[in-house]
Amino acid sequence: MRDSCQCFQHDRVASHITNRRQFLRHLVGAGVLTTASLIDPAIARAEKKVPKALVLSCIDYRILEAERYFLSLQNLGGQYDFTALAGASLALSGMPHQYDADAFWDQLDISYRLHHIKKVIILDHQDCAVFQYKIDPNLADNPALELTTHTEYLSRAYWAIRDRYPDLNIELYFVNLNTDVKQISPLAKV
Repeated sequence: MRDSCQCFQHDRVASHITNRRQFLRHLVGAGVLTTASLIDPAIARAEKKVPKALVLSCIDYRILEAERYFLSLQNLGGQYDFTALAGASLALSGMPHQYDADAFWDQLDISYRLHHIKKVIILDHQDCAVFQYKIDPNLADNPALELTTHTEYLSRAYWAIRDRYPDLNIELYFVNLNTDVKQISPLAKV
């Protein structure tokens, strides 16, 4: 009668899975140790990549290739944590949603604590639909005003990060759709 009880059968299956998992862990562990002992330690260390920065970018697909190329020129080639939020620096101000700012702070904290990053790079871009939606629908029609507006929000982001993480380097950039990347100096804190 007890063998027909589903509870008892469940316990036997769970026990079998546990034993199988322990066996596989043992095999994998032994395999990893054996393989690791065959690898030259200097080569193993040289191949380990460690993120140097957290990059915040807009979600706009039009600038991703230009950003990737730019980051490779900064000797970061794949050695960065990447976060994309609509509006990039605008997201840190809680626009379009406060959830975006919260997500950024969570990602920065994780990157800082677990990957020990030394730098944050924020990349805003020309003709950003989120800036047009939240700030001015004609923003892209006036390049000088557009750059000034992005500089203001990049600066706000700079000081917000600096206040929480004073030891991090922070770099601000504005990416034109023609792939030119301009470094932005933060405005004085207000």
